[in-house]
Amino acid sequence: IWTHEGWLYLAGVKDLYTKELVGYAINKRMTADLVCHALNMAIKNKRPAKKLIVHSDRGSQYCSHAYHKIIKQHQFTGSMSAKGNCFDNAPIESFWG
Repeated sequence: IWTHEGWLYLAGVKDLYTKELVGYAINKRMTADLVCHALNMAIKNKRPAKKLIVHSDRGSQYCSHAYHKIIKQHQFTGSMSAKGNCFDNAPIESFWG
């Protein structure tokens, strides 16, 4: 998102069953902290069961230790896009428009 002050980054967590955005975070930088805040909001809002599959693209923020620590802490299963597979994240990409 471009604002008069520069770029603004938005990270979202989408529930593929209900199709709703269940967590999000906004920041001036695309960091691991940004995606961790979005995931933590989703966990707080929906309180998902163990073994939930958390899928993301291969961005460095999603590869971070902090992000994977949250996934492991809640006993979720992490899943990432295959290298070069641009259709893997179509549900969240299409959500953004």
